[in-house]
Amino acid sequence: MTTQPFDSRNVHWNKIEGIDHLAYHVLAVDEAKRIVDILFKFDANAKIALHRHKADYITLVLQGELRIYRADHTLKEIRPVGSYVAGAADGEPHTEGGGDQDVIAYFSNRNVGTTIYEILDEGSNVIATFGIAEFKALLDAQAPQPSTAVV
Repeated sequence: MTTQPFDSRNVHWNKIEGIDHLAYHVLAVDEAKRIVDILFKFDANAKIALHRHKADYITLVLQGELRIYRADHTLKEIRPVGSYVAGAADGEPHTEGGGDQDVIAYFSNRNVGTTIYEILDEGSNVIATFGIAEFKALLDAQAPQPSTAVV
């Protein structure tokens, strides 16, 4: 189902080399509270890399429908626009992507320890990790957001 587009004209989308079908914008990294907030954009009719969440998280789908696939590529769940889901760390490895429309989703990673995401190969072996330090570096490297106007 096609949804109204999320107005992202002020969002500077970034890519991570080696992770296809995904763009991101880091919103905030709070090292003291162990929270990392990110916008992700998943390509339509595509899947991102196999991964596992290593921190508790909250998602809110802002555009499209987020499709979750098991490690064997079978469809597990479809989260339509407006879906708010709280998940726990150390769930099953999975991949995700968009339906017939690019998906934009807000992810708030909470209670972050060392790692937020483990990127896995097809045998579910860890090939890369992303934690607070990596997302802080991505935040520092991305173009700044426009300022809020005060009149």
